[in-house]
Amino acid sequence: MTKNKYLSLFFILLITFIASAVGGLITSSFKEPWYSEIILPSYNPPSWVFGPVWTTLYIFMSIAIWKIWINYYDKKIMVIYFVHLFFNAMWSVLFFGFHFIGVALIDLIIILFFIIALIKIYYKKDIISFYLMIPYLLWSSYALVLNTSIFFLN
Repeated sequence: MTKNKYLSLFFILLITFIASAVGGLITSSFKEPWYSEIILPSYNPPSWVFGPVWTTLYIFMSIAIWKIWINYYDKKIMVIYFVHLFFNAMWSVLFFGFHFIGVALIDLIIILFFIIALIKIYYKKDIISFYLMIPYLLWSSYALVLNTSIFFLN
């Protein structure tokens, strides 16, 4: 990562949205007809909600890690962030690509572990980064409830 702060923001956003694009491509390619045929909980949001929510969350998490990067240049934290992104992208591959609901659930637990680890680090280093991650933690916790429900319903 570069020490030029605006270029580093660009690269962080680029890598984060590449992970998002992988998930989106897999989802759009393999979601139907499978997803329409499984049993979903009554509190499952409509499909149109996911795009805006995830776009916002990816921007927030990118800004959060960027603020840490420009102030601390800590490569270990960056590794945690990018490994976390790998698991984030893998969820769509597992859930929508392979229809492995249970394995996707395990992946989501791993994602939550990384989110909590990042939040703990951010709390000590940059309070704004900490707050930027709270919506991601909440949404991912809701996703855990949804994924668990779908696992037991199917």
